[in-house]
Amino acid sequence: MSSFSTVPNIVSTEWVAQNHESIIPLDGSWHMPNANRDPYKEYLEKRIKNARFFGIDEIKDKNTDLPHMLPSSENFAKAIGELGISEKDHIVVYDSIGLFSSTRVYWTFRVFGHEKISVIDGGLPKWIAEKREIESGPVSFTPKVYKTPTLNEELVRNYEDIRNNIDKGPDSPDFEQVLDARPEARFEGTAPEPRAGLSSGHMPHSFSVPFNSIIDPNTKTTLLKDDELKKLFESKHIDLNKPIVLSCGSGVTATMLYLALEKIGAEKLAVYDGSWTEYASKEDSPIVGKK
Repeated sequence: MSSFSTVPNIVSTEWVAQNHESIIPLDGSWHMPNANRDPYKEYLEKRIKNARFFGIDEIKDKNTDLPHMLPSSENFAKAIGELGISEKDHIVVYDSIGLFSSTRVYWTFRVFGHEKISVIDGGLPKWIAEKREIESGPVSFTPKVYKTPTLNEELVRNYEDIRNNIDKGPDSPDFEQVLDARPEARFEGTAPEPRAGLSSGHMPHSFSVPFNSIIDPNTKTTLLKDDELKKLFESKHIDLNKPIVLSCGSGVTATMLYLALEKIGAEKLAVYDGSWTEYASKEDSPIVGKK
């Protein structure tokens, strides 16, 4: 459970099946640009019954060149209301990978103060493997009014915050630990970034915690157990009682770490929304292992 919610932050497929009448499933699937997959088309072909679709590349700030920054409160409320969802509904978000982009949608709802939001552990692959009910075909929903929320700035960091934190350094009493969810080779600067023109490497004082390290290697779709997650972050020398900022390539997989850390009790968590795409695109950003 997270401290500011009345529902678990992660729920099982079994729980979803048992509570289906009192929740709204939300497909938050998104894929890397080079995956050549259309998540909305896939949603129309195969979804959990009564599911809506949250387009990470549609419900976003359209006044920036960065891939999918948070939308304004007004645009968020309008888009969610059009899906037939109100601020009082219990939303369970899932994706077609298992546990991947659903966490970005989860964090977005958290930022906008939505109280009842959970992620389905194992997502659509687990749901389908268990031969649970799916539907397909076109959709239409009766719109609801979603009350315009206030953006919770405590859960979000920008470029200036990140630079100020680097300048402070780890010896500062209010230093924030920055965890980078990109694959280790990109962090080390030994593999290229998937986005053209961006150097690989990492921010000074940041920690490498690749996003796939929090996934159970046996199931490949579900989160590690709490004790295994705690061991993982301990092995990286992360202090769960001190502030933690999550970063990645473009603000998607960072939220996987956000959910995992929230689940094991870390309370001072934020996501760097622009992540590496923004950081590495600025010429004067200090980069360790620059390639």
